[in-house]
Amino acid sequence: MRAGPIWPVTLECSDLVLRPIRYRDKKEWTEVRGRNSEWLAPWEASNPAPGGGLPDYRQMVRSLKVQAAQSTALPFLITERRPGAAAPAIVGQLTVSSIVWGSAMMATLGYWVDQGRAGHGIAPTAVALATDHCFQVLGLHRMEINIRPENGPSLRVVEKLGFRDEGYRPRFLHINGDWADHRTFALTSEEVPDGLLPRWLATRPS
Repeated sequence: MRAGPIWPVTLECSDLVLRPIRYRDKKEWTEVRGRNSEWLAPWEASNPAPGGGLPDYRQMVRSLKVQAAQSTALPFLITERRPGAAAPAIVGQLTVSSIVWGSAMMATLGYWVDQGRAGHGIAPTAVALATDHCFQVLGLHRMEINIRPENGPSLRVVEKLGFRDEGYRPRFLHINGDWADHRTFALTSEEVPDGLLPRWLATRPS
C-alpha cells in the first residue's frame, strides 16, 4: 500500500526497464518519435481548443513531473537493454494517469511503442509491470485502458493480458484532430491476485 510519495520509481523485467522520463532524454525521445511519426499519428492525442496545440517536450515533461509530485501520474519511459549499449534505449512511453485515491483507487494507462520493436512483447510486459506496481505497491484497485476500435496492435495487447472489454464510448477523446470513439478495457486487483506479470509471462509465446 502507498506510504508517502509515489514517485520516482523504476520497474524492471529482464531487459525491459520502465524509468522516469527526464528533460535530458529530449534528443533520444525526439528521434524515436520522429521515426515513428506516421505509425503514431492516427492515435495521437490532440487539443480541441481553437488554435490549440500540444506542448513541446520540455512543457510535457514539466507537466508530467507536476502530476507525479501530486501523486496523480506515473510518467515512465519504456527502455530496453541491448548488448554493448551503455544505457537502455528508449523504445516507447507509458503513463499511468488520472490516479484517483479515496473510494475509487483507480487509474488510466496509456502507452506507445516504437514500430520497429512492436510484436516483441514489449507493450504487454510494460503494461503488466506498471499495473502490478499500481495494484501491489500503491494499493490501487482498478486499471483502465481506452483504445480506438481501429487500433489493432493495442487491442491485441489488452486481449493478451486479459483486460475486460467494458464497452463503447462514443467521441470519448480528441485524437488526431477530431473527437474519436474508444473502447474501454479494465482490470481490477481481484482478477489478478497473483499478479498480472506472472500470468502474462506464463502464457507468453516463446
